[in-house]
Amino acid sequence: MIVPVGGESAGLLEGLRTLRAAGQIPLVVDERWSDSQRDAVAAASAAAQPPPDTGWATLTSGSSGSPRIVLRSAASWASSFAAVARLLDASADDAVLLPAPASASLTLFSLAHALADGPRPVLGSADPRTVDHSAITCLHGTPHALRSVLDAGPPPHLRAALVGGSHLDGALREQAEAAGIRVVAYYGAAELSFVAVDEGDGLRAFPGVELEIRDGELWVRSPFVALGYAGSGGPLRNDGDWATVGDRAELVDGRLRLLGRADDAILSASATIVPEEVEAVLRSLPGVRDAVVFGVPQARVGALVAAFVELDDSHAPDLRAASAAQLTPAHRPRQWFAGTLPRTASGKPARAEAVRRALAGEVERLAV
Repeated sequence: MIVPVGGESAGLLEGLRTLRAAGQIPLVVDERWSDSQRDAVAAASAAAQPPPDTGWATLTSGSSGSPRIVLRSAASWASSFAAVARLLDASADDAVLLPAPASASLTLFSLAHALADGPRPVLGSADPRTVDHSAITCLHGTPHALRSVLDAGPPPHLRAALVGGSHLDGALREQAEAAGIRVVAYYGAAELSFVAVDEGDGLRAFPGVELEIRDGELWVRSPFVALGYAGSGGPLRNDGDWATVGDRAELVDGRLRLLGRADDAILSASATIVPEEVEAVLRSLPGVRDAVVFGVPQARVGALVAAFVELDDSHAPDLRAASAAQLTPAHRPRQWFAGTLPRTASGKPARAEAVRRALAGEVERLAV
């Protein structure tokens, strides 16, 4: 039986331990949700018929869409605990900062790890005024969380960060390393868990995972894959021991290069533009903290490339000129929007909401 529990309640870790010991399946919800959102998740949980070996239920919506309940066995997470401990060089004597809500799958993973003698979890924001940072030695969160920690002043004993959920740009890694924080980035998904890890020289298969590219789509064979969904399905597809969530990718010299989801590609005239490739360039420009690239329908050419950028307050870069120096004409954004990017609960850019706000005129359109 799936049991929804509040993600901000005192004693959450012990509550999870009790539910697991009783053979229940915990599902942590975000207490900031509206009543209708909580009711929808509760109804889906009550109607679910999880497989007998289900140990955990997590929520995911990726960067868009309604939350889905992902079901996984306890072993599908537990089998990666040792590898994660090695990557963080952490044990039960350490404390891990978890800035994302406990409803986020990456945070719930770390809570499950703590129940198996992993690092002690410290839930809360990166703000030292709200969280006691004195014992924290490691962090598990998104690039946005890592940036917030650095901006606020990192905990004095923080020495390692496990960063996933979205792209980690090189400048942010360098900033963290300059502060004495070793950064391990990874690519994964709520349905696949850990897929590939980057310790500074590119994404390689996570220990125990095999990677294969089929017609440009990434497939994995892994002991960490989820069992499926409760209720309506999502992008997870299986082919025997192999699974995919539809991400496009390349494997070059054993390193994984991600190209985004196939349905995110922008068709403009005769060119196919991968938003993630343009976003990576934009994030490298001085003054750009983050970016979401999307297509705006346009007669005759199909779509124009547009960019919603989040800028540093101290910079006002010439975006058109700066991007033109690194992007081909087909890949250069023709429309620019600026503001604070909306994010998911875990800190990833909420792509669909960012596009909606830009097209609805709710953010500044730049005259560049």
